[in-house]
Amino acid sequence: MDLILHGATLPDGRTGIDIAVKGGKIVAVEAGIGASGAREIDVTGRLVTPPFVDSHFHMDTTLLYGYPRYNESGTLLEGIRLWAELKPNLKHDWYVEKALEYCDWAVGRGLLAIRSHVDTTDPTLAGVAALIEVREQVKDYIDLQLVGFPQDGYLRSPVGVENMAKALDMGVDVVGGIPHFERTMDEGDESVRQLCALAAERGLMVDMHCDETDDPNSRHVETLAAETVRHGLEGRVTGSHLSSMHSMDNYYVSKLIPLMVEADMQVIANPTANMLLMGRHDTYPKRRGMTRVKELMAAGLNVSFGQDSVMDPVGSMNTGDVLDVAHMAVHAGHLSGRDEIRACFQAVTENPARNLGLEGYGLDVGCNADLVILQASDPIEAIRLRPTRLHVIRRGKVIAESPPHTAKLDLPGRPASTEFVRSTQPPE
Repeated sequence: MDLILHGATLPDGRTGIDIAVKGGKIVAVEAGIGASGAREIDVTGRLVTPPFVDSHFHMDTTLLYGYPRYNESGTLLEGIRLWAELKPNLKHDWYVEKALEYCDWAVGRGLLAIRSHVDTTDPTLAGVAALIEVREQVKDYIDLQLVGFPQDGYLRSPVGVENMAKALDMGVDVVGGIPHFERTMDEGDESVRQLCALAAERGLMVDMHCDETDDPNSRHVETLAAETVRHGLEGRVTGSHLSSMHSMDNYYVSKLIPLMVEADMQVIANPTANMLLMGRHDTYPKRRGMTRVKELMAAGLNVSFGQDSVMDPVGSMNTGDVLDVAHMAVHAGHLSGRDEIRACFQAVTENPARNLGLEGYGLDVGCNADLVILQASDPIEAIRLRPTRLHVIRRGKVIAESPPHTAKLDLPGRPASTEFVRSTQPPE
């Protein structure tokens, strides 16, 4: 064997499991493997999971916080204005340098798959060309999927329609959109219709920024669900953000969610981003801004979480750790039941892997040996602590590792050091 992990705890609750790897694949998952490996790691009591997946990100804007100045209002609209000022001055090498720096951060946090939107309304398509280059450079350690994103509006931007086609011809993977940023509701709906038709024609997936607003009358997700069914795109269309759902009345939502189920729509919430950006016009009470995660999960839809941004003109506080996003979702969505917390862990691992269509993802025999060992005892503990990633493994090779985090103590009659890990299982 090339690698054996001994004594793993798995996300499904199994403990004392050995994982054997050969040729970049998982070849055994069972207790007490007798074989030896070229490298063996004792992970007793540690959580071993498939890698984290960020299903919604903007890598072309990342690490540009403070350029051309800070977003002092904290609003989405000011962030979009800042980006509009900034992007004419950005060059290919700047995009590449910042994106690669962020990918280094991601690997250190066990984040090995990212779906990134990339602006297609820059007339030069410089960001598109740069991220296609980055996708090639990082392919051995990160699965990077690119979404053509018409930031200034598919119909509203003078180059929106033309540049989307060009970006897809260049190799962008997914058709994106932003209907609530078109000039009128009707034009927003028309952009959804045209983009879904384009995706169907090209055989591509769709991931649309949909209703990222506090306006309860922004209902483009209804059109997106209808167009999904009309074009036979069930299971291949994602509604991202869906923030207006937190402002809609319950009667309308009781109609909307079944339409989304009929379309087998994928859902991506961005808890940290929308908790920061939404409700800015409210006094008190203030709306939370995050979509109805609990209800969407209960309906059986595949719900994932994304960061949206890390240190860019829109958001300054994310770190590249999707467990921060899951942690926020638990609090903002009142998802504090044990099964609900586990579902939030799945929303940054297996659910987005399914959304992105990642092949060979998981912990079964035959899956890619892409694994993360955490200084935590189970998924609930992982969300509570956002712990150290002790080892990050890609195709059976350790590509990042960190020592366990401990605090040294000098207390009479107490141990010399302590960890912050404690099993969430009740005593027998």
